[in-house]
Amino acid sequence: MRATTQSGPAKHAHHSITELTVRVPASKPPANYIPGPPRWRTPEFIFYITCFVFIVPWMPYIPWAYLNTPQNPNYPSFRPLLSDSYIPGLLVDDSDAQYRSFRSNIPALLGLAGAYLLLRGAFARYLVPSQPQGRSHLTSFHLLSSFLLLSALHGTSIIKIYTLLLTNYCIVKALPPRSPILAVYTWAFCAVVLFANEIYEGYSFAALHPSLTPLDAWTGFYPRWHISFNITMLRIISFNLDWRWANFSQPGDTSSTLLDPKTRVTQPHTLASYTLGNYLAYILYPPLYIAGPIMTFNDYLHQVRSAPTPDTHLDYVKKYLYRFIFCLVTMEFVLHTMPVVAIKDSHAWQGNTPVELALIGFWNLIVVWLKLLIPWRFFRLWALADGIDPPENMVRCMANNYSALGFWRSWHRSYNLWIVRYIYIPVGGSERALLASLLVFTFVALWHDLSFRLLTWGWLVVIFLIPELAARQLFPYSKYGKNWWFRHICALGSAMNILMMMTANLVGFVLGTDGTEYLWWELISNWNGLVFMLFAIFCLFLGTQIMFEYREEELRQGIYRRC
Repeated sequence: MRATTQSGPAKHAHHSITELTVRVPASKPPANYIPGPPRWRTPEFIFYITCFVFIVPWMPYIPWAYLNTPQNPNYPSFRPLLSDSYIPGLLVDDSDAQYRSFRSNIPALLGLAGAYLLLRGAFARYLVPSQPQGRSHLTSFHLLSSFLLLSALHGTSIIKIYTLLLTNYCIVKALPPRSPILAVYTWAFCAVVLFANEIYEGYSFAALHPSLTPLDAWTGFYPRWHISFNITMLRIISFNLDWRWANFSQPGDTSSTLLDPKTRVTQPHTLASYTLGNYLAYILYPPLYIAGPIMTFNDYLHQVRSAPTPDTHLDYVKKYLYRFIFCLVTMEFVLHTMPVVAIKDSHAWQGNTPVELALIGFWNLIVVWLKLLIPWRFFRLWALADGIDPPENMVRCMANNYSALGFWRSWHRSYNLWIVRYIYIPVGGSERALLASLLVFTFVALWHDLSFRLLTWGWLVVIFLIPELAARQLFPYSKYGKNWWFRHICALGSAMNILMMMTANLVGFVLGTDGTEYLWWELISNWNGLVFMLFAIFCLFLGTQIMFEYREEELRQGIYRRC
């Protein structure tokens, strides 16, 4: 979020936290906003860019030249975690289990997506006698294809999935739709299922009753169905609450109208549209079933019933494919040149300099970003090719964020939009910003994993939000924005913001509390570490200045993102 940290966009820093954190990225800035003149060729920014050109290349060079070599004293500790590569003479750091699962299954996933699209074409051509209005025939195909997909993935566990889904649907339809009881039931049901799935690991049929033991013989290619059910749970909540809210405001029929993304989410359907078929087709929609991105029920059904969105046109899908390939190649380059995940997993960092320790942490965060970005883009690409446009995740590079609020909005953006609609606003939004944020990040942590480490991460995020929220109140642009020093103070604050965001993510997704504590102790417990930290803050300061100007340039070109 640039609003309070730039000389130009800071002009609208006075917007409420709700507006800053809730709104879907828009295509243009506020009507009264005029971007400032470019600063790229000023002496100040020539200095920043010169430093940028000399410093940034060292960030990949140091891990490649000093860590990924047998001359590194710690090399024998992490070498067993490296694997032979398809490139002769090279080793690959394939030690991250989550990404390894996706990477090794890319050929199978490509085959699955290809078979799905071919089957869809055949279904539309041969099994649909006459094309109905819009694309509502897709619901039938999504029901059929999801049954086939789940049968292959989870085997007989498909019975458990359909039992849970049908139980929820029957209860929701039996409850008074306008009563708060429906909302309470929705959260209680999903919480119970979430905890039960974790505790009993999907519960085998034999544990339910000995006579059901034969059903455990075929568990599919992906037996851990309860892992995927975390995302399924979000869709259950979306359907239940969208159904409840539709009973308060009934629109006209919008089946043939092409709506913008925000309206597709908020515009309810006729009550007759919240059927069992639409419910199952939405929740089990094959391209998004495994990992998302996350769509709301309203959005899904609007797209099924209307003309395809511009992002599903062939030209855009091709460009998106090229972007996906570029990200995949980038990840392969990182895994072949910087074994930072293996170093992290084996704790092979004894004796490393502060610079090397910091870069081990930084590149681990880059790997986390890429290992999530790539699957999300693959499944979104699959959906776009199918004519459905789900929200894009990670709309900014991890290294192009300086606001904690903006970072979380642009990281898992589809999840953030879901949280804003179903949790943040209902519990008070900006009027109870800290309480809402605490509830949000506690939910996010427990949803990811029932562990103390993730809870620590969620609470750290809330704590680290406080300085930014306080700075917005203490140093509003309306009062200080025209002072020459305002942009520089904002850049310094943003540099500290970045350090806090990196710390929270290292705790939650990379090193845990002990590893992050060790890293920080090594960075600040001696003179060399303190000197490096001052240098790192300087680098983040100039990098933030470039981010500010980059966002200004976006506005000059008519591109506007609230993050």
